[in-house]
This record gives sequence, C-alpha cells and structure tokens, in this order.
Amino acid sequence: MTETFDRMKQDLGPLGLAAVLLLAAAAAFYALAVQPLQERSRAMQAALERGERGARPGQVSGKLDELYRYLDRAEERTDWLAKLHAIGRATGVQTRSATYRTHAAGDRLERYEIVLPVSGTYAQIRDFMKRALAEIPVLSLDQMSLKREKRSDERVQAELRLTLHGVKK
Repeated sequence: MTETFDRMKQDLGPLGLAAVLLLAAAAAFYALAVQPLQERSRAMQAALERGERGARPGQVSGKLDELYRYLDRAEERTDWLAKLHAIGRATGVQTRSATYRTHAAGDRLERYEIVLPVSGTYAQIRDFMKRALAEIPVLSLDQMSLKREKRSDERVQAELRLTLHGVKK
C-alpha cells in the first residue's frame, strides 16, 4: 500500500498531489455542507408550497375580518376628537389648533391623521397619551416631539402625530 502511495507521489509530483488533495477536500465539503443545505432548501420549499395551498389564506382572511370588525366602531370621528379634547382638559394638557388629514389605507380602511401641538409638564403629557391610547382603542401614536424652551421650564411643548384608524362607511 505504501509502495503504491510512494509511486503515485512520484508520478504525480507535488502539484498533482496537491490537486488530488484539493479534489478530495471539495468532495468532502460537498458531502458534508452542500448536500445537507440543498436538502434543507428542498424541505423549506415544500413547506412553503404546502402553506400557500393549505389553510393559511383562510387564516389570514379570518384575521383580516377580525381587524375590520375591531376598527368598525359606532363612534364617529368627531366623537373620538371630542374625547381626545376632554382627556386633554382632564389631564391639564393645553391643546392648540390641530391639523387633520384623511388617507385611504386600502380598500376598506382609512386613516385620519392628526398633528396636535400641546403643552404641559412631561408627566401631564405622558398621562394624556396613556389615557388617550387606553380610552380610544382605534388611536395610535405615530410620532412625538418634545421641546423645552429653557432647562428651568417645567412646561414642555410637544407635537403629537396621532392616527385614528377606521373602516370606510
């Protein structure tokens, strides 16, 4: 056996021997790394195809219908705005004139964006947002910017970007 190896070493030379070793390493890499990954890829592809043809679309449709039912409230937009204003007064937050915009968010959904400048202490603004989000279930806080004129000021100026989500009627 060693004679065969010695003779092969002599016939191939150092470059040929390196090529044979490289070929053996490539075969081992293919068997140990590439094949398992290919099998995993095939299994994932099969699972994905089963998921697309299985019960998934019905599940998504059911969840979407549930979302529409949740957002379809008896209250009108003006009721939510009045409630938001009342929460501001109750928490001591001073609200100034706001800007409003309506956006369609798909076939059945709509968004009513509100930019609301307010002022109060940090605790008052935090309480206002906590109560507003708890009492108005279709409201989301999209962005909040806080600004204080001087370090010693207790009052904070804030610009709140809120969205009322709903179903088109």
